[in-house]
Amino acid sequence: MNQENSAATPYEKIGGEAGVRRLTVSLYTAMRETPSVRELLDIHRDLEMAEQKLFEFLSGWLGGPQLFMERHGHPRLRMRHSYFPVDTNMRDQWMLCMRHALDQTVADPVFREELYQSLWSVADHMRNQPE
Repeated sequence: MNQENSAATPYEKIGGEAGVRRLTVSLYTAMRETPSVRELLDIHRDLEMAEQKLFEFLSGWLGGPQLFMERHGHPRLRMRHSYFPVDTNMRDQWMLCMRHALDQTVADPVFREELYQSLWSVADHMRNQPE
């Protein structure tokens, strides 16, 4: 990896706006097409809105434009997810879809795993139900 590439933000490494869009589309495609995550799919009232909000969140989280903050205020992820029962199973369903999306959209295996581990921490933080 050259010096210029190593200084790139995750947003730049993923391919900027287009890369973040590919990731979010792939995640929601996996959610729609994977029968074992039906419970996760069912809690989404508006998949298009959810996909757009995740795109906006990931844009800023990865070091790009702070779209979510500009449009919706501070993410306050736990508060925004408090209306949904998020247990270990729900976290694992979301991460299964995210694994698929990362595998489909992030070519660099080291960067892909770094993203997966970081997103795992975020997803685990969303749990609001006992084990």
